[in-house]
Amino acid sequence: MSTIGYESWAVDLAEVGAIYPFQGSEVLMTLLGVAFWIGWHRIQFVREGKHLEEAKRTGDPDKVHAQLERY
Repeated sequence: MSTIGYESWAVDLAEVGAIYPFQGSEVLMTLLGVAFWIGWHRIQFVREGKHLEEAKRTGDPDKVHAQLERY
C-alpha cells in the first residue's frame, strides 16, 4: 500500500519530489495541531482556576499563597 501513489520505488528519487507519507495534508495536520494546543491550554486554564477558587474558599491564606507560587 502506498500513500503517495507509487507502486515501485525503482525510479529516480531526484525527480520524484516529496516521498513522505500523507503529502498534501500538511495544512490539515497543522490546523488540528493548533486546535489541540489551544484546547489543551483552555482546559488547563479552567482546571487551575477551579483549583485556586477552591483554595480561596478554604480561607487558608498560606495555602492560597502556596498555590499561587506553584503556578
